[in-house]
Amino acid sequence: MISLIIRLIVSTIVVIAASRVFPQNFYVNGIQTAVIVAIVMGLLNTFVKPILQFLSLPITILTLGLFYFFINVLIVYLCAYLVDGFSVSGFIAALLFSFALSLAQGIAGLFLD
Repeated sequence: MISLIIRLIVSTIVVIAASRVFPQNFYVNGIQTAVIVAIVMGLLNTFVKPILQFLSLPITILTLGLFYFFINVLIVYLCAYLVDGFSVSGFIAALLFSFALSLAQGIAGLFLD
């Protein structure tokens, strides 16, 4: 349970940091919205992303794994669509956001496991 809370805090910090570092690309309405974005991203990565990865396996094989980047961007756009007060403008911005979130979650996972 503590691990889940720490991962939620790390994700929230990444969302807030992205909106502060790149204000022209990311908009977060406040801390409460950042927490909701972190929760929705976690849920989408848990339930929707594996389905998309399975369905796009032939395309992923043809592109030698590069299609996973598109799936990550799609998850970020889906989160922006679902959460009011959170928006992402541009493919590169969504890609950088997904990289930052994955990197932060990976580092947190190293310390938690």
